[in-house]
Amino acid sequence: MPKDNYEPYVFPDLTRLFAPRTVAVIGASEKEHSIGNHAMRNIVQHSAFAGTVYPVNPKQAEVMGLRCYPDVASLPEAVDVIVVVVPAPAVRAAVEQAGEKGCGFAVILTSGFSEADDWGRAEEAALVEISQRTGIRIYGPNCPGLVNLNLPLGLTFSPAFKDDITPGPIGLATQGGGLGRNMIQHNVRGIGFGLWSSSGNECDLQVADFVHHMAQDPEIKVIGCLIEGFKDGARFAAACQEAARKGKPVVGLKVGRSAYGARAAQSHTASITGSAEVNSTVFRQMGVVEVDDLDELVDVAMLFTRKMPEGTEKIAVFASSGGAASLCADNVGIAGLELAEFTPETAKRLADALPPYAGMSNPIDTTSISISHPDAYREALAACADDANVGLVLAPLPMDYGTYSVVNAGSLKAVQDAASVPIVPIWMSERQGGGYAKLAEAGLPPFRSLRNMRKAVRRWIDYGLWRAARDTGWQPGIIATGSQGDPDPTRTLSEVEGKRALAAAGVPATAPEIATTAEDAVRIAQAMGTVAMKIVSAQITHKSDIGGVKLGVTGDGAAAAFAEIMANARAAVPSATLDGVLIEPMAPAGGLEAFVGILRDPVFGQVMTFGLGGIYVEMFADVTRRMLPVTRPMAEEMIGELKSAKLLTGYRGQPKRDVAALADLIVKVSDYAMATPGLVEMDINPVWTGTEGQGVMALDAVIVVEE
Repeated sequence: MPKDNYEPYVFPDLTRLFAPRTVAVIGASEKEHSIGNHAMRNIVQHSAFAGTVYPVNPKQAEVMGLRCYPDVASLPEAVDVIVVVVPAPAVRAAVEQAGEKGCGFAVILTSGFSEADDWGRAEEAALVEISQRTGIRIYGPNCPGLVNLNLPLGLTFSPAFKDDITPGPIGLATQGGGLGRNMIQHNVRGIGFGLWSSSGNECDLQVADFVHHMAQDPEIKVIGCLIEGFKDGARFAAACQEAARKGKPVVGLKVGRSAYGARAAQSHTASITGSAEVNSTVFRQMGVVEVDDLDELVDVAMLFTRKMPEGTEKIAVFASSGGAASLCADNVGIAGLELAEFTPETAKRLADALPPYAGMSNPIDTTSISISHPDAYREALAACADDANVGLVLAPLPMDYGTYSVVNAGSLKAVQDAASVPIVPIWMSERQGGGYAKLAEAGLPPFRSLRNMRKAVRRWIDYGLWRAARDTGWQPGIIATGSQGDPDPTRTLSEVEGKRALAAAGVPATAPEIATTAEDAVRIAQAMGTVAMKIVSAQITHKSDIGGVKLGVTGDGAAAAFAEIMANARAAVPSATLDGVLIEPMAPAGGLEAFVGILRDPVFGQVMTFGLGGIYVEMFADVTRRMLPVTRPMAEEMIGELKSAKLLTGYRGQPKRDVAALADLIVKVSDYAMATPGLVEMDINPVWTGTEGQGVMALDAVIVVEE
């Protein structure tokens, strides 16, 4: 059920976590290679921290020339952040003292908590209690810390921090540390990160809080997320909604899309990994650009820093190799993207700059002038980038030509400085020479393969389309209700109860009656005409599997059908309580079957699944999903997204179906689910869909609610 005391999220102000004025390191040490020593070095020696640092260690008088304090209670002031690197048994006391003193944040690098054992889970729960009682916010535990590379400041024990300081406009929110550091180290490609949080077990602060903070930071243009599990789906959805409102794309990689990954992720962070299908649904609706790997996340984020897409961009390909030009253009086509048609003005400029044997249509092949006439190469590139029909220029570089590559990299930089569209190099050679380094230094980080380029540009364009179509007034219902977790004890409504509830909500459904005797069956069938008959039992869900369904029955056959259904049910499930046989009018012949289902995900709440019936769902898994509520435009989108959607619109002589009525039913089902907080699961299958004007009808419904 909904939380009685639930209120929509008020996100914490994390300004003093990322830009503190005072920091205390609990467990600071002079011992070389120790975690406490690395943490101190990163703040004192490798950061540009202008605030005050307080080492805390009862065994040392000073650390790195700074006076050392025996404990947090003895500090001369309440600090903005304590960085905790002591063993797990000593963590609680340090955080308790910091909370009582009025410190703002505790960054707990120590492991051995909920990810480890029962003792660790109890200690982590105690940390949460301290946070709630004193107001100190907890980052971690079991994490490598956080960094603000735009200052720079490293509240981390990582010995790599000093080598990874490349400021930039990308924010990164992860749970694990090693993979986050992997992405940060794309700085060698010229890709800069401004903020990185790696929040570990997230006993208090979560990825969602950092997404929200980065959405407010004017220096951050795009936010990357690496998520192993969700502590609070509603909080994440609310943060992503804020990022979209601020115009900050979120690029997400979710670990746990297979059973193997899900188990590993849950053991790593002790979070809920969730359903991969539901996670992808949430990402898509909230505008999170879902990617498949770390390098893809970085590539997509990098592209967003270059320019925000409109979704209508057409592509130009500019190369000095005919093979590279053709292969790049092929990848543009594979991605479903469109090459630009050059204007007459561009065609003239290209003809003036290039030799007559060059390829001047899109894709462009300049041939060897990149070596012999670098000025002509630069002029041709400028003509391409200035074309009114071009929204993005791809520049595949298949080989390293030493100093010539350096000169051409300079040309790309010079043209980009004057152009309004992004010029995106693709460095295809395994040899990274001076040209590669010059591109990285110039703020033109190259893609490393045409495959990665293809995926990144497709996702970039798709985000522009999502922004253009986004309903800014819609928000998922879970933001208002909060994540509800696993259901309480449940019960399944009888089909009669379920259909009556649907009908009361405006969902077209048959009006069944229940026969408890053969005589009842005859009377009801004679009044209805041709009928469908089904066993009624709370213990029998799949009625047709046990011979509990008869279709096309008339009054004359009703008594025999009743007897056969009851006998089949007794034989199949002897312990079942049989309440009788449900009788309802048969739908007209020739209808197409669809289904609508609702499942309450423990992380992200009610999610609808829609598809056509029969083999389309069973064999081809042809379904589409949405978080609730589903609006009428969303319902139409769901219908149109099916691979089998043509069957609804008159494919190859088939009659057009009543798509408008089907969309209405989808919305009505969503409305019913939203108005039924205790709804755990609903399966309306089949939904009879007639031809245009005939309407739709819910022929069967299984509805599960909390007791």
